[in-house]
Amino acid sequence: MLEDLKSLIFGKAKGKAPILSANHAQLAEAALLFHVIAADGVVSDIEKARLSDLLSARFGLDIGDTNNLVAEARRADNEAIDLFAFVRTLRRELDQAARLLLVRGLWEMVYADGEVHEFEDNIVWRVADLLDIPARDRMALKQLVRQATTGPKD
Repeated sequence: MLEDLKSLIFGKAKGKAPILSANHAQLAEAALLFHVIAADGVVSDIEKARLSDLLSARFGLDIGDTNNLVAEARRADNEAIDLFAFVRTLRRELDQAARLLLVRGLWEMVYADGEVHEFEDNIVWRVADLLDIPARDRMALKQLVRQATTGPKD
């Protein structure tokens, strides 16, 4: 058990590669996006498809690479103690425009299944805050994505 704890602290799962391997920013983004769709306890086929589409478009990946990234993101999210390791990586590697694009992607994941759960909303709020995204920008992105996916709200 002590070895497992050491491995986790040093970023390695027992017998596996480091949680943030290969392209740290890609995996950190994918893990956060996966975390949002898993927050309500159900990852639907529609959410999985939207995640794959978003990652493929964002990073220019083919279907095989996209599937590998989703699998690694799921594993990283399941092994993570909290979201800070992912956010720390992204704060270091993304400029403000890329951070805003990530927050938009998080909202797209929230709205992917047509239901907004308070856990999902809270995750986006926390991640945006940790990425130094102003509340007004976070809310503007939420409205933009909501209108694009559900139409204007009365």
